[in-house]
Amino acid sequence: MLDVGLLRLCTFIKYIPYPVTVGFTSGIAVIIFASQVRELLGLSLAGKEPGAFIPKLQTLAAALPSVNVAALAVTGLSIATIVVVRHFRPRWPAFLFAVGIAAGLAALLHLPVETIGTRFGGIPHTLPAPHLPALSLEKIRAVLPAALSFALLGSIESLLSAVVADSMTGRRHRSNAELVAQGAANIASSLFGGFCVTGAIARTATNIRAGARGPVAGMLHSLFLLLFMLIAAPLANYIPLAALAAVLAVVAWNMAEKREFAVLLRASRGDALVLLTTFLLVFFRDLTEAILVGFA
Repeated sequence: MLDVGLLRLCTFIKYIPYPVTVGFTSGIAVIIFASQVRELLGLSLAGKEPGAFIPKLQTLAAALPSVNVAALAVTGLSIATIVVVRHFRPRWPAFLFAVGIAAGLAALLHLPVETIGTRFGGIPHTLPAPHLPALSLEKIRAVLPAALSFALLGSIESLLSAVVADSMTGRRHRSNAELVAQGAANIASSLFGGFCVTGAIARTATNIRAGARGPVAGMLHSLFLLLFMLIAAPLANYIPLAALAAVLAVVAWNMAEKREFAVLLRASRGDALVLLTTFLLVFFRDLTEAILVGFA
């Protein structure tokens, strides 16, 4: 993203066809949801969950008899909490309420569900010391295609988020400055073991609806996350994985551009062809191929 911003390539990103954007965004939403089915239902797998879409579905289908009723109840309660809070108190942090209630009930009732503590042993309560990652020519060659995909996707998603923010606030973003800043932040994050992030439409819109009007809101978001890690990290041990999966399931539902998808299917044969090609290639092949074929 840093290179994209420094080279001022944001001008060219806007030429990516809208059906391609909708197609890969909806495809990613499907992938996110599929990756959470195991936790949503509390399934027990004999081996490692496959990464490929079709083998994943086959493995999950074979494990359906092992559904955990307690995990399913936590999933339903978490989704219901998010829906109710968003309906009656849209400015309140629905996701936080859902996770907090689920964690409290799981701890008090000793529900037989997997939590962050039982699966991963908790989360660290301090930042790791900064260090350079181990790099080699072979590793660079291996991760370069995925890195380019992430950079392209992250740039598009960030700029789309900025456009949405502009329409809600009446302000105007600077595309190249946005990507240079995010790219530099992602590089700095990797020194502490972090991974790349991007601007997200759902979080941006929620933040603005809650009263945010500038970049200080994003800075405070990062500060609150840091304080939570330093002070309340032990509490995360009680968070059920089903509750986190429910949050991601709702995110995937909101991320899938259902209305735009339906409109493009009816718009023209060309739009429908590009949309469906990109959408299907996202989870039957890979993101890079989906974008390149859809763009072509």
